[in-house]
Amino acid sequence: MTVSDLVLPEVTPVESIDFAAIPSPAFVLDESRLRRNLALIQHVQRESGAQIIVAFKGFSMWSAFPVLREYGITGATASSLNEAILAKEEMQGEVHVYAPAYSAEDFPRILELADHLVFNSFSQWARFRPQVEAARAAGKTVHVGIRVNPEYAEVETDLYNPAGPYSRLGVTRREFRDDLLDGVDGLHFHTLCEKDSDTLERTLEVLERNFGEFLPRMQWVNFGGGHLMTREGYDLPRLIRVVRAFREKWGVHVILEPGSAFGWQTGWLVSSVLDVVHNVKDAALLDVSVSAHMPDVLEMPYRPRILGAGDPPELDHHRETDSGVGGHPYLIGGTTCLAGDVVGEYVFDRPLDVGDRVVFDDMIHYTMVKTTFFNGVKHPDIGILHPDGAYERVKTFGYEEFRAKLS
Repeated sequence: MTVSDLVLPEVTPVESIDFAAIPSPAFVLDESRLRRNLALIQHVQRESGAQIIVAFKGFSMWSAFPVLREYGITGATASSLNEAILAKEEMQGEVHVYAPAYSAEDFPRILELADHLVFNSFSQWARFRPQVEAARAAGKTVHVGIRVNPEYAEVETDLYNPAGPYSRLGVTRREFRDDLLDGVDGLHFHTLCEKDSDTLERTLEVLERNFGEFLPRMQWVNFGGGHLMTREGYDLPRLIRVVRAFREKWGVHVILEPGSAFGWQTGWLVSSVLDVVHNVKDAALLDVSVSAHMPDVLEMPYRPRILGAGDPPELDHHRETDSGVGGHPYLIGGTTCLAGDVVGEYVFDRPLDVGDRVVFDDMIHYTMVKTTFFNGVKHPDIGILHPDGAYERVKTFGYEEFRAKLS
């Protein structure tokens, strides 16, 4: 089956959604858009022969896990003990664990939970190998991998480049210890960040050049995440071809663990205007915080899209604006005491009033998992917009959640 033969689920038109009826603030997952992504991911999994699991660091909205399971998603990758427990209890499939370092306190429980366990260094493998061997001797099945650093990446933002200079993530070829491979049956690499399949193809060429001599000894290779296969224009046929070729050449099981691809363009952060102030420029203060609820806006940085709003003239050449947007500019900011709690300037087609909804697009992947309770500001609800148009509020946050994070 080709991509053109796929019958994808219909998505709910944005213009038909009554955002004013959704309690603000709220992260809203659109189930119809999630199902569309899952249909594409399922196609890649079936046609390539790879196993695709969900990376919790990018998408861990566990109320949506039953939908993921409908599309053959059989596991998750965790980066901590807490995520491993969530994978076991809520995803209810294979638990794959990788962390830059494991603590002696957490490791026994992680080992108990994990089906695949990846070590970032040979020193960590040597330290915990006796526990792994004891568990295997007692009947535990656990696949062990070493993360490698091919020292090749095409990631533009240093903050998200796992293979940048002096990276602490993964073993380089010159530090690789083939004398410590007993008990290791897989390799793992992660060098992508929202990249297309041509980048993966070039990365695999470097991986084979640097680590090809060890691949015949492996049962599996984990290609990590960053495969944005649900983005419009992504070259899915190339991805399928590249994965198939690698599997057949080396006789290994291939695992992909995207995060963004699951949540890509699947929902919004709905906010409301609390006040409009004027100091040379008009500024709209929202019931969400950039620093607490959209930290990547400041960290990456990037400029999110707001439904129904466009860019000021000086930014027009950088990205498309919505047609019909008029000439009412506002600085959009949050309600914490941080002076820089500002998204930026946007142009609306009419003046903003208190109570108006301001809806940020594409806020489900990564954004939700990185929120904080800074300043004790109200945390957005989590909700699901079902295909029949019904809105379900699945989580609301109050004082108890804020208090529980402190002591």
